[in-house]
Amino acid sequence: MKATALAHPNLALVKYWGKRDDALILPHQSSLSLTLSPLSVHTTVAFGVGNADAVELNGYVAKGSERDRVLRVLDAVRAEAKERSLGPARMVSRGDFPASAGLASSAAGFAALAVAARAAAGLPADPRASSLLARLGSGSACRSVQGGLCEWMRGERPDGSDSYAVQRFDEKHWPELRMVVAIVSRDEKEVKSRDGMKNAVETSPYYAAWIKDAEAEVVRARDYLARKDLQALGEMCERNAWRMHATSLAADPPLCYLMPGTLALIHSLREQRKKGVPVWFTLDAGPNPCILTDAAHEVAAEAVARACGATEVVRCVPGGDARLLTEHLF
Repeated sequence: MKATALAHPNLALVKYWGKRDDALILPHQSSLSLTLSPLSVHTTVAFGVGNADAVELNGYVAKGSERDRVLRVLDAVRAEAKERSLGPARMVSRGDFPASAGLASSAAGFAALAVAARAAAGLPADPRASSLLARLGSGSACRSVQGGLCEWMRGERPDGSDSYAVQRFDEKHWPELRMVVAIVSRDEKEVKSRDGMKNAVETSPYYAAWIKDAEAEVVRARDYLARKDLQALGEMCERNAWRMHATSLAADPPLCYLMPGTLALIHSLREQRKKGVPVWFTLDAGPNPCILTDAAHEVAAEAVARACGATEVVRCVPGGDARLLTEHLF
């Protein structure tokens, strides 16, 4: 009754920003993301261990809302396997990149948790079921169960049974696609994504326009990806990121995730494009920009990031599905 899974984070090309149901984590609009390798999170789950649930995240005992979110996923697995008494669970999770820095660490973590917990409970491998389960812990985690380019459909049903991610293109569709992650800050952000998006939903005068625009961008993104049109995709990524952050900048109180290093890199990318270098940014809820480019220009993209003060740079390629491993963390 023990299993371990690895999952990669995903970076939204069309962002998820705002819930229509906080309890079930149902989004106001669909979103579309690229799964990133080599960044990863490993998670081991065992049922029937000890006298109470135990949760460890990156070397620390999880407390408060972090622990509650993990237990919510484990409870859902116990409910699905109700004919068997699974008992208390132990969960240990470790990532190889910064948490709470806008790099979707929770997405990878909850995707790995969903796949590992289902396997530890003896439930069959099922990407749709794992995506629905991962969503209960972190909305964007539903997009990290499968690799390549995945779309989280907003769904319509009140119970959320039609709100999960599907793979539009696998990781082999566009192998030359690159995302260069520029770490300008390893500090944990002061306002978590879930709090930032809640504030935008409740107070930003731009929020209604955001929903309409983002839903339409998903359709356009599918077309750009099918045609492997890097310029069209890059331009869409930038405007979608700006519009997401604009909702928060206009909220009350205003919320700004951008730091001086973030803006320096964004402006530098614009200058590089004037020179013919195909580089565009996208930015989740954090200060660390990610540069969309192709394999022929990833070295140039890294050089730009370092020149703008990035302390670490990770070159990412399209990542694969979350998968089970034979080596456990305990």
